[in-house]
Amino acid sequence: MMITSTSNPQVKHLQQLLKKARAREEAGVYLVEGVKMYQEAPRSKIEKVYISKSLFEEKGQAFVAGLPMEVLDDRVFAAVSDTKTPQGILCVIRRHNCQLMDMIQGKSPHLLLLEQLQDPGNLGTIFRTAEGAGVDGIILSRNSVDIYNPKTIRSTMGSIYRMPFVYVDDLEEVLPALKERGIRTYAAHLKGERFYDREDYQGGCAFFIGNEGNGLSKRLSERADTWIRIPMEGKLESLNAAVAASILMYEVCRQRRKRTGQQ
Repeated sequence: MMITSTSNPQVKHLQQLLKKARAREEAGVYLVEGVKMYQEAPRSKIEKVYISKSLFEEKGQAFVAGLPMEVLDDRVFAAVSDTKTPQGILCVIRRHNCQLMDMIQGKSPHLLLLEQLQDPGNLGTIFRTAEGAGVDGIILSRNSVDIYNPKTIRSTMGSIYRMPFVYVDDLEEVLPALKERGIRTYAAHLKGERFYDREDYQGGCAFFIGNEGNGLSKRLSERADTWIRIPMEGKLESLNAAVAASILMYEVCRQRRKRTGQQ
């Protein structure tokens, strides 16, 4: 049976989840959209699949076999989509809860601490790059952008499923646990004493990345073990937060590949 009205309670609920962070938090779920995001989603975490009439007719029942699902009229599907050109499939996914201690138990953890990041695209890019660079976990201040924002979810390109992360009320609260595990902390700062590629990241390391407009707060940056900087030519003073984070993450990746003899 197909849902043909935007007044349907399920459609209303999806619209709330799409627009309101509180609704997503209270339900303990988030939405993902698109064929690739659907195909990569952990099947055990999918609560329900919503598929447009046209995509269902194209792909057939086998495409959503074994999953709770509803077919939506194409017009109705457009009303719950966050994209201009909907691909015709949307999933409600249960959130996975990570713990800080799980991120720092391994040998030489590689972490990011993000303070007041505000741009969904930046955060999504950081998640995607972190997965590629082998980061063990991302710790975000509570006042950072919501990772479950649909725009952020899209820009993670599936890394949301695989990248451990946790929100904390105060980033300073996690520093004693990092210190206890021998994890050295680095603030990406314009006044850094040394260039980022002159440090040794073979041991546990954590990078502080600050707000796009204001950088790191003085309070947090002063708690770092070391200030590092990325060299700048021309008249630039700083890089995009996601770009800066990517440079640092891949320097760790490079050093550790070199240590193990990988090309």
